[in-house]
Amino acid sequence: MKAFFRAALFAWLLISPALAERLVDPSTVAPEYRDAAVKRRAEQIRQLECAKKADIAKVMPRERTAFLLHCLEADATQ
Repeated sequence: MKAFFRAALFAWLLISPALAERLVDPSTVAPEYRDAAVKRRAEQIRQLECAKKADIAKVMPRERTAFLLHCLEADATQ
């Protein structure tokens, strides 16, 4: 039984979102890379906003990528 719990705990640790990409904090980056960090953070925020729009619109998973790409293109042209 202990082996089962250990295996289950190990599997849970592997699939946990702990390794998900966090928002870049430009204040913690070296000064020479700060401009790139600011741009990356802006891009991440745009992606999160489009993902929220997809959630609100209840886009189906198979159509989500197309929706997100269209949303990002629309934001880029504005």
